Amino acid sequence: MTYDIAAVRAQFPALKAGLAHFDGPGGSQTPQAVIDAIGDALAAPLANRGSTTVGERNAEAVVAGARQALADLLGADPAGIVFGRSATQLAYDVSRALAKTWAPGDEVVVTRLDHDANIRPWVQAAEAVGAVVRWADFDPATGELTSDDIAAVLSERTRLVAVTAASNLIGTRPHIPAIADLVHRGGALLYVDGVHHTAHAPVDLARLGADFFACSPYKFLGPHLGVLASSPALLDTLHPDKLLPSTNAVPERFELGTLPYEFLAGARAAVDVLAGLDPAATGTRRERLVAGITALEAYEDVLRLRIEAGLAALPEVRVYSRAADRTPTLLLTLEGHSTADAYGFLAERGIAAPSGAFYAVEASRHLGLGDTGGLRVGLAPYNTAEDVDRLLEGLTDFLRRP
Repeated sequence: MTYDIAAVRAQFPALKAGLAHFDGPGGSQTPQAVIDAIGDALAAPLANRGSTTVGERNAEAVVAGARQALADLLGADPAGIVFGRSATQLAYDVSRALAKTWAPGDEVVVTRLDHDANIRPWVQAAEAVGAVVRWADFDPATGELTSDDIAAVLSERTRLVAVTAASNLIGTRPHIPAIADLVHRGGALLYVDGVHHTAHAPVDLARLGADFFACSPYKFLGPHLGVLASSPALLDTLHPDKLLPSTNAVPERFELGTLPYEFLAGARAAVDVLAGLDPAATGTRRERLVAGITALEAYEDVLRLRIEAGLAALPEVRVYSRAADRTPTLLLTLEGHSTADAYGFLAERGIAAPSGAFYAVEASRHLGLGDTGGLRVGLAPYNTAEDVDRLLEGLTDFLRRP
């Protein structure tokens, strides 16, 4: 297993600006291969999908290629890959479709660890049909959300559990297979928000046990769109609102309007970049993806430990990312100092580490941080030890300034 950071960084034209990016959890920078794929798709003949003209066939090939690429990334069936504008939009679409099968008194479980995109759609869908919302809490002292926390709010009326595979605010990675086992034993469905998780660890839909798994390519080097993975058989049981002449085939019945072909081409290219992160890896694209993302995970863990060691030497810093299993994403507060001010100070030094709650408002409140959140430091495939040292030096200077 190898990871050539110089070769990785050479693929990102945005890095020529000289910034140290710790804003990856909000969206990664874009490799040249993705930029080129988007441009190439737009430069070739394109039309609505079909088989008659070159443009129609090009569109068909782009969609099929993107479905296969995302299926390879997620360990899923390409016939169960749904594309949408965003993970938020997909959660709303699925929640509305599922709510048609719920009755008053049925129950839906959401967690306080999640991004609001995996909370509010379910809360609102439940309220619309008279279903009950039950909340699973996480431990604010450790950041842990366990299967016991989920079990405490399950009942025979539970119809769906929505949970994150990794917190975008503090990085906690709940043990999804154990949660899935509990949920399925009770006859409920499991919707997993994998937006933050997918950027940092290999995904295997079957191993996780998720009935639905959502992610966003712009978090892992691709363009802005959303992806939902599920089994075609399960998708076939759902009936979203759609236009009369649009197809009822799965997965197309969930894809409202014309797909953004150029972005699908970019998403496929992003997956191929991830598949090349371990230059020594061979085999199928799926095998190379697992090897490459595993190499990335090990590389990011080294940098995370370097950050944590540096932060431990700054007594004013409080770190809220404490779960045993977590992504390289740290939420900080600074005693006696505003994290918004720190964000601005670091930005002036070419260091991108934003401040906020990042739509994880329930998690921020549960941690006692209200809607303000804290300073979020997140890693991406192109970060270096030098970036980490710049960050630590910048924070030290901020805390020591008059």
